[in-house]
Amino acid sequence: MSESAAQSALPALPVTFRPTRTRVVLLGVGLAMFLTITAIALMLEGLGGGERLSFVFTAVLLSSVLVLLSRPKVVADEAGVTVVNLTTTRRLEWAQILRVNLRPGDPWVFLDLNDGTSLPALGIQPGVAKQQAIGDARALRALAENHGSGQLDR
Repeated sequence: MSESAAQSALPALPVTFRPTRTRVVLLGVGLAMFLTITAIALMLEGLGGGERLSFVFTAVLLSSVLVLLSRPKVVADEAGVTVVNLTTTRRLEWAQILRVNLRPGDPWVFLDLNDGTSLPALGIQPGVAKQQAIGDARALRALAENHGSGQLDR
């Protein structure tokens, strides 16, 4: 592929990669669960205010776990990549990314970094949408190659 063809295949920056279907399911289930538990708390007769509040608190807690699980994403911009996982966020410069890995059986993309470590990027995961994940991994690899020194092992 020529250099100009490779340039045109690159996604426009900034670009966000995230498991969209998984996110929709998690947020939808979280909302349905919150509404159901809250409705049950309001409809049950004989519950005091504190008991109703504990139902709603439990609904918020359970829904919050699903919101947390829907958080992962990978955001690429001109300066580098931001990897947002469940509870952590890490900013990387393009030069720090040596390789973008998504091997068969991997639950998500792994970024091999120039410090010898590997960083999981949960924002690209082949679980529900395998073809989307492979395409996203290839796009991230192309961006890493264009802006730094990245490769994709597949």
